[in-house]
Amino acid sequence: MIIDEDQGVVNYLGNLLSPYYQCVHSHSIKHVLTCLTLENVSLVILEISLSDIDGWTVCKEIRKNSNVPIIILTANKEKQDILNGFKLGADDYIIKPFNEEELLARVEALIRRTTTPKKTGLSSHGLMYDESGFDLTYNGNSIPLTPKEFALLGTMLKKPNYVFSREALLKSIWENNDQTDNRTIDSHIRNIREKLRQSDYPVDHHLVTVWGTGYKWNTSGNL
Repeated sequence: MIIDEDQGVVNYLGNLLSPYYQCVHSHSIKHVLTCLTLENVSLVILEISLSDIDGWTVCKEIRKNSNVPIIILTANKEKQDILNGFKLGADDYIIKPFNEEELLARVEALIRRTTTPKKTGLSSHGLMYDESGFDLTYNGNSIPLTPKEFALLGTMLKKPNYVFSREALLKSIWENNDQTDNRTIDSHIRNIREKLRQSDYPVDHHLVTVWGTGYKWNTSGNL
């Protein structure tokens, strides 16, 4: 799904992506949410600079109803603006003007990560992580994570008690995107913690900050 009111950009992206994916265009929040309900949308490319409604509001509304991967498209290079997108649930971003091959690679990577079945099931103190089903539950209740949050949590769950540096997590999840900095990891960790807290999972005993280094998943539950 391409969310942009500039028909020229929509046509350009459609021509770029259509050899590989079926594209749908949307420009209103009502139409976006309807399509996400009725259509099998695998990924959203969201232009932030919309005139009728703030693009950040669109991102926030999508996240209330769907975990579909979101790539932010923006001409703004300000890091704080980009971090705001991650806080609202975006999975990646690309700055205009962009390289066509880079955009295609990011689209492919996000779709592959969220649709390719993998035989991995992990548990930690009642938290159930099902990678093949893209599902995280605690006490039978589903915990909605974005694709990047889900991958980030899974990386730590697969190597419990191992201290990951922010650089290592960036390399693993964002595949050496040199436009992404360490604060991106902090933002996603903060989102994961908040969502786990809302499910009453004792996340503060398990998702631990190792000051000056990075993060680890603590299996003992003792701080």
